[in-house]
Amino acid sequence: MQNFVFHNPTKILFGKGKVSSIGEETAVYGKNVLLVYGSGSIKKNGLYDQVIQSLSSTGAIISEHPGVQSNPILSHVQAGIQLAREKQCEVVCAVGGGSVIDEAKAICAGTTVQHDVWKFFTGKKSVKNPLPLTTVLTLAASGSEMNSGMVITNTETSQKFGFANKHLFPKTSILDPTVTCSVPADYTAYGAVDAIAHVLEFYFTSLDPYTPVQDRLMEGLVMNGMESCDRVLNKLDDYHARADLMWTATLALNGLTCAGLGKVGFPMHMIEHSLSAFYDVPHGAGLSAVIPGWLRFHADLGPARFAQFAERVFDIREGSVETKAEQGIKGLTAWFEKVGSPTSLTALGIPQADFPRIAENGMALAKVWRMKDYNEQKIEKILQECI
Repeated sequence: MQNFVFHNPTKILFGKGKVSSIGEETAVYGKNVLLVYGSGSIKKNGLYDQVIQSLSSTGAIISEHPGVQSNPILSHVQAGIQLAREKQCEVVCAVGGGSVIDEAKAICAGTTVQHDVWKFFTGKKSVKNPLPLTTVLTLAASGSEMNSGMVITNTETSQKFGFANKHLFPKTSILDPTVTCSVPADYTAYGAVDAIAHVLEFYFTSLDPYTPVQDRLMEGLVMNGMESCDRVLNKLDDYHARADLMWTATLALNGLTCAGLGKVGFPMHMIEHSLSAFYDVPHGAGLSAVIPGWLRFHADLGPARFAQFAERVFDIREGSVETKAEQGIKGLTAWFEKVGSPTSLTALGIPQADFPRIAENGMALAKVWRMKDYNEQKIEKILQECI
């Protein structure tokens, strides 16, 4: 196990009826509140009214910034920053999934500086004093409710970039599983895939040869992610299944899973970001199309880690190391198919002719993330495995 620092300052309020606490939790940081949310589904399921009532009960002055897309875009972030400045907002409250929370983080970071917020994403500037953020989570997926990362798409440059900064942790996040019961089956599955992908990134990119504590934590989260997703898809309003899936997704990317692993990377996300930047595919769907090919490519180079994953997650005990690795990848791919998430670029309608520009686009993010072991040729080879 490598040296590490684990520090997560986000306060979590988990369970039924916790949405009513958002007003009190937000009021700690200011009276002028920017409320950020998506396309309006929270108005249909009644969550919007609950949040407004809770915020209003504390005397909050609320300015609304709706319309966040599933892949949030820079221009909408910039509009939110302008509104926050005009209304002299002191705190941001995000109600939604990872996309809404990510955009809210960008607004928090950009409101307090004079330069273009995109400079944070290209590594030219560092976040130092953002507005505080509170959240009400509506989708189990990204873990943004308890981490310091955010992802935004610049439509002018076709770049989907992400980064993390210690100042971007939400102050408080409300996790009420009942809020997610209205999420349809397809986006429930995509969210589960995203959560599992976060674990897989760390599990398969760590160079430390012996990390038993972290391995079993990550393997358990993958198993819980699949099992709880299956239970939800069997009964969309199963509270306990929704609760298990929600907490699994939060734990997958709150800093615990990568603690002690040393240097890790996000190569699968790096490739997927190019896909959703060009084609605006749902993030989880893009990941499930990339993951099997990425796993096959790297299992051929060193199958032992993949065999361990197969043994522990899918109980594959017989055969050579290579055979176990192959069967484990097939098992994960079969689960993606079972929950209705695409498992190839062909299924997403992405032509092979576009692979060179996808690889070129991916390299821009690989450089920002300092992934020196990737070049355009390697990315194209991985994409060929994803057909």
